Amino acid sequence: MTKLLYIEASPRKKRSSSIAVAKTFLDMYRKTNPQDEIVTLDLWQKELPPFDGDVIDAKYAIMHGETKTAEQVKAWKKVEALIDEFKSADKYLFSLPMWNFGVPYKLKHYIDLLVQPGYAFVVENGAYKGLITNKKVTLVYARGGSYEAGNVLDLQKPYMETILAFIGFKNFSSIIIQPTLESPEAKKKSLDAAHATAKSLAPQF
Repeated sequence: MTKLLYIEASPRKKRSSSIAVAKTFLDMYRKTNPQDEIVTLDLWQKELPPFDGDVIDAKYAIMHGETKTAEQVKAWKKVEALIDEFKSADKYLFSLPMWNFGVPYKLKHYIDLLVQPGYAFVVENGAYKGLITNKKVTLVYARGGSYEAGNVLDLQKPYMETILAFIGFKNFSSIIIQPTLESPEAKKKSLDAAHATAKSLAPQF
């Protein structure tokens, strides 16, 4: 059975444009792929261990080939569980708003826990190699303003694509909702277009 992991990064829920479009995507995906499993990961409800103390000491023990303490082993199991959950999926859908030109801190925290040497990537002959390969990802981005490709203030989409490519992803689809904080007419036009794109992309995903 194919598994789609939906990662929700907005705390606004019913008021969130990115979530609304992601749900349109999922509704269409269910209709065309009724046999597939869809798992939702709400980052605002998920317990994410702090990346300090025994967790970060465990990471460096692994990197330097040192033996982990019992406390470090226990702490690291929470990180491994998150990584295993992520890697168990075949397809991924992210919904995320732009915060201060970048991504919400909950999503950054989650990514910092996931992207670990030996789990998400390795170094071979001095070069990085992603380990999470042959998987699809669609990202639904919401922005208050309008950001054209190459805008230096857009640290949201470039970051997500860079970090996902780093760990092995190659097949990206993007849905952009912008602007959401200008006129109601502009927001509606963008949302309508995003919903239409979601409906067209989902059956092919």
